[in-house]
Amino acid sequence: MSVWRPPSAVRVKVVGLLLDGPHLFAAEVTDDAGRVKGARPLGGSVEFGETREAALIREFREELGAEIALLGPWRVFENIFTHEGQPGHEIVFAAPIRLLDRVLPKDAAIVFHEADGTEGRARWFAIDEFRGGAPALYPQGLLGALARSEE
Repeated sequence: MSVWRPPSAVRVKVVGLLLDGPHLFAAEVTDDAGRVKGARPLGGSVEFGETREAALIREFREELGAEIALLGPWRVFENIFTHEGQPGHEIVFAAPIRLLDRVLPKDAAIVFHEADGTEGRARWFAIDEFRGGAPALYPQGLLGALARSEE
């Protein structure tokens, strides 16, 4: 298991909001002991000179081997957090998406690999699972934004 710590710099990230009714497809976020403490929609860092759209398309190709279509407007979240005692700071662009060429099973986790080789697991989460705060949904503010879009 690899140990991840946030860098000491503001990062620009993108995530794809892949929704199916009351379910969100997201990667498990674990603590150092491997316990799932939360979930985060799939995506990653925007590289220098890359648009947010290009970054999101690239990330889904890399992580799932899937093509996506953006379905709606972007939302922006400022995510200031602490992970295992280390502070982190991100600006996160989130957009609703759909997969164009792949169906993800509702009852199984998908194993994927980050660019650095780190293994991750993603699965469908019932959005209601996050309402009690454990597991948490990242970035901060996303759960409230999803609730407002349901109204």
